[in-house]
Amino acid sequence: MITISLEKLAYIVAKAREFDAEVPPVDDGSGSNPSDDGSRDILEDTPDNPTYTELVDAIDSLSDEERVELLALVWLGRGDVTREEWPEALDQARDLHDERETSYLVGTPLLGDFIAEGLSQLGYSLEEFEIGHM
Repeated sequence: MITISLEKLAYIVAKAREFDAEVPPVDDGSGSNPSDDGSRDILEDTPDNPTYTELVDAIDSLSDEERVELLALVWLGRGDVTREEWPEALDQARDLHDERETSYLVGTPLLGDFIAEGLSQLGYSLEEFEIGHM
């Protein structure tokens, strides 16, 4: 029913969840190192943090049809459409498919959760690709 590989989706879900966990920088000028701050800086949303870039690159590397499916999966997982409306969601995503799509997806809070939920509603699971199962 979907053409995008579950492995690609698992990677995007993982990166989206990492990105959602980021927080604004607390102390830009502390000069501390990871051992001093308990490695909490990794969660700070800074210009040199690679999580955003990795997520954008993962989405941009998808084919047009895969990005259409990703968009429709988000809508399904968010509850905007039902499983029965899946074909119509794909058609609507194709109509809206453009260069702003990646920004829209990356800017969607809980992106990873919505993708996982959409997959679940279609009968798919990412469990075998989760950390510890690979």
